[in-house]
Amino acid sequence: MTYEFDFQSVLAYWPMFLDGAWTTLQMSFWATLVGFVIGVLCAVARSGGPDWLRRAVGVYVEVIRNTPLLIQSYFLIFGMANVGIRMPIMVGAILALVINIGAYTCEIVRAGIESVHKGQLEAAECLGLSPVQVYWHIVLRPAIERVYPALTSQYVLLMLVTSILSAVGANELFGVSNSVQANTFRNFEVFIVLWVVYLILSVMVRAVFWLIAQLVFVRRRKLGTPL
Repeated sequence: MTYEFDFQSVLAYWPMFLDGAWTTLQMSFWATLVGFVIGVLCAVARSGGPDWLRRAVGVYVEVIRNTPLLIQSYFLIFGMANVGIRMPIMVGAILALVINIGAYTCEIVRAGIESVHKGQLEAAECLGLSPVQVYWHIVLRPAIERVYPALTSQYVLLMLVTSILSAVGANELFGVSNSVQANTFRNFEVFIVLWVVYLILSVMVRAVFWLIAQLVFVRRRKLGTPL
């Protein structure tokens, strides 16, 4: 049996694919931005905070990293609605992404913080730097610089994982494709288009993170260390 491809009927829905891709990028942007801030704060707390705070952050990290994102999103959007806390689907989807990526960011940044040698801290103190200056210039910035490639990969994966949230009604790229499939009955062609679009989005996101690295990590660029 010979299969005849028909991309024309699928590509006729390019405005829907474009809207879905834009929604995917918006979700990824806000989740990455807020999740990065939460993750860094949690990493700082887990590395040098009081014992009770380290334990609380540890519970948050372990609970989120050991449960599926889909379950977390169902809990936030539908589970919380049962107790009277209702939120729009897109808000709940982005919140689920933020909470999820915050936990992974925390562990990645914590690994970077713990890689800083104690001798560097002692040298900074001998130079008369304040505790805030020591932590910012000697600990946090170098730590983020070291783990930046891992963070980049995690945030690209986050963008791809947004496709899961179509199951809770998020109208992102994969959610839009379901409507196209229902209208055209050309599932194979739709998946090929999705594959190409997600590939393009991944390359674009990696390019943006590379440009950020060139602007932020000047010292590493001067030393010729790859990012």
